[in-house]
Amino acid sequence: KLPIFAISGNHDSADRIAFGSQLLTGSRVYVSPVFSGAPVPIALTDEYGLVDLYLLPFLKPATVRHAFPDEPPEALQTTSDAIGCVLRHCSLAPARRSVLLAHQFVAGAAVCESEEPSVGGLDSVDASLFDGFDYVALGHLHSPQKVGRETVRYCGSPLKYSFSEARQQKSVTFVTLGPKGTVELSTLSLTPRHDLREVRGNYAELTDRRAYAGTAVDDYLRITLTDEQDVPDALARLRTIYPNLLRLDYDNQRTR
Repeated sequence: KLPIFAISGNHDSADRIAFGSQLLTGSRVYVSPVFSGAPVPIALTDEYGLVDLYLLPFLKPATVRHAFPDEPPEALQTTSDAIGCVLRHCSLAPARRSVLLAHQFVAGAAVCESEEPSVGGLDSVDASLFDGFDYVALGHLHSPQKVGRETVRYCGSPLKYSFSEARQQKSVTFVTLGPKGTVELSTLSLTPRHDLREVRGNYAELTDRRAYAGTAVDDYLRITLTDEQDVPDALARLRTIYPNLLRLDYDNQRTR
């Protein structure tokens, strides 16, 4: 019976995510509704008083302009304009702790190949917009990281979704709210059943039993062969040893 809070992201249908949300609320599962204006806080109580949770789904400026017709359209051109407008309409109680869930690209965050690039920065949001919240739980970027301050964080994806993430340590972020102004953070590392790794060497080295014996040969792999000559049918032959080989590249004088 723990409360669960979820918002729709850029790959989701907000309508589908919100379907059944009123029924789920009875089980303390709170899902962001289809956006129609500033989110209404959901209040929880602990030994230090009330905590207000705000569920802000992924938004584009056009959606915000539709929800706030009285705002001049020229003032809502960028995503940062739009999110700023929504947050200005959130009536934060200064004495109460507040937590925001949001799914946006915050300026200054590190990206990897898995994320869609933002042309000209129009889709980025200024981290200072979140200054009124005690903690901001961000989704969208796959790399676990803080943005601006410690309490504005991407937890990151639980699994690696591109080889640009191969060297990342995935984790879960735990946030403990104490009295107003007190936030403690910790992380728990996640170990997948099959890791995503990059392996490099020539064909003879990588097919030598002494080189791969005792290693996790069933990991998801990108193998880079350094042979000067292409190895005939290398992909199929390597998969007899490394069954989850996803990508094969060459790095030699010809490719360079």
